[in-house]
Amino acid sequence: MGKDTKLRLLVLRGRSSKSEAFIESLAREHEVVPVESFGQALGLIRVQQFDAVISETADFLPLERSSGIQQATTILNTLGEGVCTVDPHGKMLWANQRMRGWPEEVAQKICRHSRQAYEYFAEKSAKAGPDEQVSFGVRKFSVTTSDNRFFQVIISPLCTETGALAQVVAVSWDESQARRLQQGLDAIDRAGRELVRLDAQRLAKMNMQQRLDLLEEKIVHFTENLLHSKCFSIRLLDRKTNKLELVIAGGGEDLSLDAELFASVEGSGISGYVAAAGRSYICHDVSQDDRYLPGLKGAKSCLAVPLRMHDEVIGTFNVESDEVGAFGENHRQLAEIFARYVAMALNILDLLIVERYAASGQLADSVAADISGPLNDICTEASSLKDEYIGQDDMQRRIQSIVDNAEAIRQAISDVSKERPGLLDKSRIEIERDERLKGRRILVIDDEPMIRQTIGDLLRRLGSAVDAVADGNEAVEMIKQNDYELVISDIKMPGKNGYEIFAAAKDKSADLPVMLMTGFGYDPNHSIVRARKEGLAAVLFKPFKVDQLLDEIRKALGADA
Repeated sequence: MGKDTKLRLLVLRGRSSKSEAFIESLAREHEVVPVESFGQALGLIRVQQFDAVISETADFLPLERSSGIQQATTILNTLGEGVCTVDPHGKMLWANQRMRGWPEEVAQKICRHSRQAYEYFAEKSAKAGPDEQVSFGVRKFSVTTSDNRFFQVIISPLCTETGALAQVVAVSWDESQARRLQQGLDAIDRAGRELVRLDAQRLAKMNMQQRLDLLEEKIVHFTENLLHSKCFSIRLLDRKTNKLELVIAGGGEDLSLDAELFASVEGSGISGYVAAAGRSYICHDVSQDDRYLPGLKGAKSCLAVPLRMHDEVIGTFNVESDEVGAFGENHRQLAEIFARYVAMALNILDLLIVERYAASGQLADSVAADISGPLNDICTEASSLKDEYIGQDDMQRRIQSIVDNAEAIRQAISDVSKERPGLLDKSRIEIERDERLKGRRILVIDDEPMIRQTIGDLLRRLGSAVDAVADGNEAVEMIKQNDYELVISDIKMPGKNGYEIFAAAKDKSADLPVMLMTGFGYDPNHSIVRARKEGLAAVLFKPFKVDQLLDEIRKALGADA
């Protein structure tokens, strides 16, 4: 160290006569800060920098020990847990900053439990022999505050150097967030089980719209309870068009339903991003997020998670709130789990199966053909065996049972083939001209050729004049150019959807009746919900019977008398 180096020294004045002379000599070459006591020295060390601390030998050990205590205190104050020492009478002797920040009722309960723990430890110590090593263990308990916060506490004995019990140490931590997450998961489990527990007998008496209304009612209830919002939307992904079709929505008039969204990371809002990326998305402030598209009027934050079936994204579940920062990681986790139950519920209602009616009959025919030969062989061989066991009644019954089972399998498959409903079941009604429908001009709109042709041919045979188109845009132009008495349209159309066709018809004439059809079991873009409020004549859920179709047509035309 050079002569020109000037140090900053903290000097603790000693009790000897040489102390002052020593300080004066140091002050000639260095900056000296003298103090009178340990307390002053420790106070300055906390807030100022010194190159060295000087004290007499007799005073050094206490100073060093005090510095160590100060360092230990600093460390304890930086812990995330609350730490305190409690005497045998339940009085808190010392607490770190975290503990002092806990609610007063937490400190009171810790002191009470610490006193009980001390008594327990003292009893164990008293029962031990003079040379026996005592294993005290720890005491654990939970504290719940009046404002629904949750704390865990562990109490351990604090012994002297000789092993004698002196005090207890309590360590506590706030596990409110973890506990609330667990409660949320438990609620999700209950909600999910309730969501997919759809009474078969009750569902059997409902049409698809009523089933969807039931599902929506359940989702509204659980979304409000779990995510504290009444506003949500569920969209399913159409693989053919990559469009996210609105299926169910909660939020009433405050929710915008007009957005046309696709599974795309850009240009289709947060739901489009979630569907394309397969990842959840939390928007803490819609005013600061370029991806957000208007949904709930006055929305300030939102959360969107993917709907998954067998690890494939089939749609999105979006929740919105009128509060900034309403959703966090816990909400995301809960929503992701809940969304899986929603996807299962949708699947249970067959909302994702579009052409099941057409396919089921073809499958039954194929199966019947494939197993016809083996079934015949079983029956032939069984009949031959019966002749060999004449007089053995037990064996005869067993063989006959084999034959009966084979015939039952054949009949079941035959029944499935015969009961194939198709998309329009007209097998049990006689078609003849109907004077009430004669000359009526009707527009039929469906992108499925079989539907257009079947309904068109049926109505023509009844005497109606029918135009049939396959595209929504073409349908709107036809409505503008012609004077129809009835419009029958599928909900899910290329070009324009069911509601847009309904709106075009009402623009042409407020008295023009419109009937909507759907074979999807759900209501893309809420066409039915919106159209019903504005005078929709009827909804038909495919497959429907001819007499049901004709009854609704007659009602719509006012010709049902």
